[in-house]
Amino acid sequence: MGDSDKDIFNGLSVSHGLLRSKRYVPAERVGTITEGRVELDLDADAFAALDDHGEQPPSTTIRADTTGL
Repeated sequence: MGDSDKDIFNGLSVSHGLLRSKRYVPAERVGTITEGRVELDLDADAFAALDDHGEQPPSTTIRADTTGL
């Protein structure tokens, strides 16, 4: 979550398994992020207590027409 153009990181939407609901983890609780691994500053009970992070609102990418006029 955030704005990559402005280098803003708010947090992550994390699931503790394929069929489990996603939880929102605020940036201040995110530790190290490496390829294939994210470490959180939470134990299992604290993770379970996080708010559900529902579906993201729909978004659209709009690009300028580059085919020429």
